[in-house]
This record gives sequence, structure tokens and C-alpha cells, in this order.
Amino acid sequence: MPAIGILGGTFNPPHTGHLALARHARDELGLGEVWLMPLHTPPHKPAAPDPGPEHRLEMARLASAGEERIGACDLEVRRGGTSYTVDTLSEIHASDPQAELTFVVGADTALTLPSWRSPEQVLSLARLAIARRAGGPPSDGASILDAIGALGGADRDVVFLEMAPVQASSTLARERLAAGESTAGLLAPAVREYIERAGLYGVEARR
Repeated sequence: MPAIGILGGTFNPPHTGHLALARHARDELGLGEVWLMPLHTPPHKPAAPDPGPEHRLEMARLASAGEERIGACDLEVRRGGTSYTVDTLSEIHASDPQAELTFVVGADTALTLPSWRSPEQVLSLARLAIARRAGGPPSDGASILDAIGALGGADRDVVFLEMAPVQASSTLARERLAAGESTAGLLAPAVREYIERAGLYGVEARR
């Protein structure tokens, strides 16, 4: 059975932290592949400034190019509208009932699980892999497990990924781009080149 990891997000833009998490999940959990899943429209808050889902998908493809068993998936962008995790997992499961799905999230995102659409169904469709900072307080994990337990998910398959902090974020990338500063170590060169060609995030388009 294929073991598939799904790392969702706006990827606005995709940065080195996203790839570090995808690699860590792939290797730590023995996943056959990890999909970067750019959403079309966020359910809770707008992605600002947003160059559009097609641009974000293409940047995710460029960021993951050459990565072993890591790639971008266009499912949510192709489906359009507001992106809900439960719809995505249900669609993947319907197309391949034998697939073993792992949904990869950060600790902060995992704490918001009760506010998601049909969170109990999300837990029934996929294992939850939660990335937390290595050496962080044990209470972080306890709080997450409490939130999941309140959903009747105490017996669900939940794993924690201990990761060293990565000093990268989409916000930082956008700030540096708008200021004309270097994004070395933050964005893949191919992603930076794409942004410059397309004139995204306040960068003047190349002529």
C-alpha cells in the first residue's frame, strides 16, 4: 500500500522550512512520497498578499524539483473554491482506498484542529504527524493530545516529529523580496527566479 504524506498550506511562497519538514517526515516515517499541497482559498483567513493559487502551485513545483519522493500536488488548486482538509483526504481515499495517508502539520496548526471542518473525519482518514520544536516543553505535546482527545481521537494514530528550529517563514521571504534583499537560504534559487520573472511580491518583473 502506498504511504503518502500530505503537507498542506498556502506556500506563499514555499520556503526552505517547508522542504525541511517534508524531508524529515519522509525519512522519519518511511513515507513513499510526500506531496506539497497548495490550497486554493484558505478557509479561515486570506493569504495576503496572494499572487494566486496557480503561481503558488508552480512555486511549490519548483521548490520540490529534484527532491527525492517529494513533489507538488495540484488537487486543491484544481478543485477550486475554499480548501478543506477533509475534502482533500476524502478525494484521495476515494481514488485509492488502499493508500495510507499521513497529514503533516506544525504544532500551532494542530492546536486549531477542533475548528476545522469535520475534524473527527480528518482523524479517521489519515494519521496525523505533528512537527514540534526539538527540546520544546512537554506541555506542548500534551495540549495537542488534549485537543485531539476532545474530538474522540484519543485512539487515533498521532505521531510527533521532533525538529530543530528552521529560521524560515513565508512572511520573512515576502519582506525580503519587497525590500530587494537576498533570500539565500530561505527560497530555492528557482523560486526566486520565478518570482522575479513574474513580478510577484512587489518585485519588479524582469523585461
